[in-house]
Amino acid sequence: MSDVNEFDDETMDQGQDPVRAHMRKLEKELKQERAARAEAEAAKRELAFVKAGVPLDNPVAKYFIKGYDGEITPEAIRAAAEEANLVQPSTQAAENKAEQETWNKISKAQRAGEQSEPAEDWLTKINNTRNQDEVMTLLAQMRQQANNI
Repeated sequence: MSDVNEFDDETMDQGQDPVRAHMRKLEKELKQERAARAEAEAAKRELAFVKAGVPLDNPVAKYFIKGYDGEITPEAIRAAAEEANLVQPSTQAAENKAEQETWNKISKAQRAGEQSEPAEDWLTKINNTRNQDEVMTLLAQMRQQANNI
């Protein structure tokens, strides 16, 4: 059985090879499909750059977009754009960094408090003195400790 019935009757009337005519038709469709696929890939790529926050109207960004060959995810693109100084670092990352620094300062202060000596009870020491020389010695020690702080 022949598949000649699938071809256009016009091509048979013109004396052309029906197989070659069908091949041309398929080639034309393939070319259109490839163009549509390329357009869809370009749109997908552009959307990823928009989601990453890359300004498309910036002339430097146009070169960045053309030259970018990394992973096409908004997170990866944003990281590369931050490295290239095209976009400002995300505020969430800056907030996390500031929060981490604050926690580090609190931890450091807590550890310093654990390591420091207990506060001296100067009033008890003064009350336990027996003469004026001991009081003067204690006052000198108090001044020296105040200067060390």
